[in-house]
Amino acid sequence: MTIRLTRRDELPVLQDIERAAGECFREVGMDQIADDEPPALDELADYQRADRCWVSVDAQDRPVAYALTEPVDGRLHIEQLSVHPDAARRGLGRALIDHLAARATAAGLPGLTLTTFAEVPWNAPYYAGRCGFRVLPEAELTPGLREIRRHEGEIGLDRWPRVCMLRGA
Repeated sequence: MTIRLTRRDELPVLQDIERAAGECFREVGMDQIADDEPPALDELADYQRADRCWVSVDAQDRPVAYALTEPVDGRLHIEQLSVHPDAARRGLGRALIDHLAARATAAGLPGLTLTTFAEVPWNAPYYAGRCGFRVLPEAELTPGLREIRRHEGEIGLDRWPRVCMLRGA
């Protein structure tokens, strides 16, 4: 498996991956999440231009998983991580996370953060059990993470329990 920066011409593929990955949420009664549109092309282009958009590609060099990152309070924050269902259960998400952790370390950042659904099996339980993340208690949330959670509440993600998670320091 190869992980590399995303090329501009691949941005529509990322939207397709996001839509396909979102369908899994229907299985747990979260149709609104499944129906949510992926990031717009101009937003994805911002991540791509800033070298904060990574893909895992198949043998034909086509993206099958992706991650968007941004710096938040001295750590690398995973804004989005999605794996196409046809490529699921092959360790691609975990490999992307490990790659991002190595990038963070190389940049002198002590850890990775993310926000996710607390009770969805392939979200918080997966990140804790397979990827080395832990749930951050409210007292440990940084200002940037609090802002992200505030925004998530504004757009309706708090209809389901959510948590902030940390891997590293």
